[in-house]
Amino acid sequence: MIKGFYAAASAMLANLTRQEHLSHNIANIDTPGFKQVMTSMDDFVETGIYYPQPGNINHSYLGNLGLGVESSPAITDFSEAGLQHTGQPLDLAINGNGFFQVETDNGTRYTRDGRFSRDAEGQLVTVDGYLVLDNNEAPITIDPGLIAVGPDGSISVNGVQAGQIGIAGFEDPAVELTAAEGNLFEATGGATSIEVGSMQQGFLEGSNADPARLTTQMVQVARAYEAAQRLVQSQDELLGRAISTLGRF
Repeated sequence: MIKGFYAAASAMLANLTRQEHLSHNIANIDTPGFKQVMTSMDDFVETGIYYPQPGNINHSYLGNLGLGVESSPAITDFSEAGLQHTGQPLDLAINGNGFFQVETDNGTRYTRDGRFSRDAEGQLVTVDGYLVLDNNEAPITIDPGLIAVGPDGSISVNGVQAGQIGIAGFEDPAVELTAAEGNLFEATGGATSIEVGSMQQGFLEGSNADPARLTTQMVQVARAYEAAQRLVQSQDELLGRAISTLGRF
């Protein structure tokens, strides 16, 4: 009976974790370059149940008893999303598996969010104010003027070369990158390539979070949580009756 409590409670906790991840995805449906977090439910190790037979050392196998579930470790889905045309000269999107490199207080980070602008010093920065880096991981300074960005990330102002935006690549982003602050990722090692994909000026990559699918999953998680909650209440009532009955003897 106590195991029933544990199984139901584990289901409630696992569904709360899934709900947090789904809520995070839903909150970033309109965030350019956002990569959704994926998670699933895994069973705890099951234990076998056997029925002892008098005079026989071999017990009859009745089946397995589930001990509950847990939420699997979160995995980032790095699949590409569609491109949205903005027409802004410093809105950039990457076709392919590359990432923009940016400088933060915690070191180099990587992102697919190409909402860039010039700061007061003329340096290229992200929407959060982080410096965008070139292939040598150095900041990029751009003078005022007509800005053009080529597929290789090369920048020209009024026809004069002004630098090149770096593109970092990873063989397996799901393994080599972990979520960091905001819409950024941290590398567990170094980038494996600096030339992965091509840039499109005047476009932004959308979020790969699917609103319809996420809404359906949220409903499923809510129902699963409610079912586990009812099971806990049922187990509590059964335990209460058992204690009351035993107390009479």
